[in-house]
Amino acid sequence: MGSSRTAEITVGALFVLGILALFALAMNVSNLSSFSAEKGFNVSAKFGNVGGLQTKAKVTLSGVTVGRVTEIFYDKKSFRATVVMAIDPQYDYLPEDTQASIYTAGLLGEQYVSLEPGAEEVSLKEGSVIQLTQSAVVLEEIIGKVLVSLTTK
Repeated sequence: MGSSRTAEITVGALFVLGILALFALAMNVSNLSSFSAEKGFNVSAKFGNVGGLQTKAKVTLSGVTVGRVTEIFYDKKSFRATVVMAIDPQYDYLPEDTQASIYTAGLLGEQYVSLEPGAEEVSLKEGSVIQLTQSAVVLEEIIGKVLVSLTTK
């Protein structure tokens, strides 16, 4: 009888550990675990095409996560998509002529914004607009162009 009780406790403990592991995985995938109490500062950039970029996507600098995308909306005046990014406060030295590009992690992975610092002395601050942008590469557009070029030969 003692071994039956030990087996039940072991199974119960493994079940609880499995639930905790699934919860940790869900938090990691949804990027909710990386939000901190520090606010940072908001900058925006306008793109011709944001592809599948979503809010909470990473903003990186040389592969290091320096912020998150907080908002994406269409600007009816400029006819471009505007991406608002919250940059962590310790990265307040980014030059004003920083370039923002939208990349895909891997072939079919999630999209993120990559920042490439410029050479200006003036730094980005709250409300700054990044002027140099490179839109997302949409895989469907590339495949369509290849197919069109193959059929016209």
